[in-house]
Amino acid sequence: MAFPKEILTFFLSLMAPVVLYTANNISALQKPLVILGVEVASLAAVFFIAYLFVRKEKSVDSLFYVFLVFSFTSIVDLMCALELEGYIKGFMDFYINKGEPYLNTAHCIMKNYWNGGVHFVLLLAIIHRMRKGKSYRSLAFLWAGSMLATQIVFIPSIVIGKHAKNIYPAFWLNLFFLMLSIWTAVKLFSRPRELPIIPADKVEAEQKKRLLFRPVDLLLSIAVLGAMAFTVFRGFVVLECTLDVCFTYIYQYEPYMKDSVAFPKVMMLVFLFYALPLLTLLVYGLTVPGCTWMLDWTLFMAGAIAQLQWTYIGASVHSRTPFTYRIPKEEWRLVMTLNLVYLAVPVLLAVRCYIDPAFFMKPVPPGQADNDKKNK
Repeated sequence: MAFPKEILTFFLSLMAPVVLYTANNISALQKPLVILGVEVASLAAVFFIAYLFVRKEKSVDSLFYVFLVFSFTSIVDLMCALELEGYIKGFMDFYINKGEPYLNTAHCIMKNYWNGGVHFVLLLAIIHRMRKGKSYRSLAFLWAGSMLATQIVFIPSIVIGKHAKNIYPAFWLNLFFLMLSIWTAVKLFSRPRELPIIPADKVEAEQKKRLLFRPVDLLLSIAVLGAMAFTVFRGFVVLECTLDVCFTYIYQYEPYMKDSVAFPKVMMLVFLFYALPLLTLLVYGLTVPGCTWMLDWTLFMAGAIAQLQWTYIGASVHSRTPFTYRIPKEEWRLVMTLNLVYLAVPVLLAVRCYIDPAFFMKPVPPGQADNDKKNK
């Protein structure tokens, strides 16, 4: 009987605190280049131990090793956030000082909570379904969108922000994680889409309905258009638009976008240049029947925007963010509502596509629905 992969992953991930505590208490391991070597050696050891356990299995999905490695790093991230918040001690001092000192920012703390919580649970669920031979594609798209969003905001922000002078060798391992995330996403998109079995007459009936006669889709379309407008507006704000409304907004409503750490600015630009085109495509998919790609891309977008908004909202009210950059108390309710709605829109759209995907199936050939009825 094969050893359950999710149990193996869980216990290998628990090696992270041991490695961190050991490195934190051995002075020879606290030099910048040595820290990078310890990271690489730890990941290689996790990979090799897992390989020894699963090598006798007839076939092992290559993505298992990817999810295993990221599970390990999720626990590292969680340990980092907990230590910086003062819940634990003696694990991360060496890494914050000579590894990645920018991790003590509010953005990175919130990012690490997400990685250590949401990502870790998702990865265990994915590996469990993988072992059971069940489809894990939907969960994997949530994770891939979230992880890629994390990296494409994190890496550029460090390079252009105020922490650019504090880049140590450990930083460059993030490029490896970015490439690994991209490779995983490409591999997921290239795999055959697993479509649910829906009667042809139901598909035909749904696809004959115009948007005005699909109230849920109509409301979602309006909500996505609103999210697009909010995306453009905040993009103009961080690009220092001279309009009075932009000036007023950044100073009186969301001053966190001015923080010199660059995380919020880069995030708004990612929304503007990446999320905006994808949101446009999602509106198209809600209007034109047969867009089966909606089933994948809505999940990918939901994971990405949920992660970014969680980090942004949390950092904008966190105690490590200077008081002048936090959401003003007078506007707290309005700003929080806008950001939570912005987070909820892609999530609700993904749920809608997952629950009732008939409209997004391939168009039914003429006469097929009638033939199916006759066969019944």
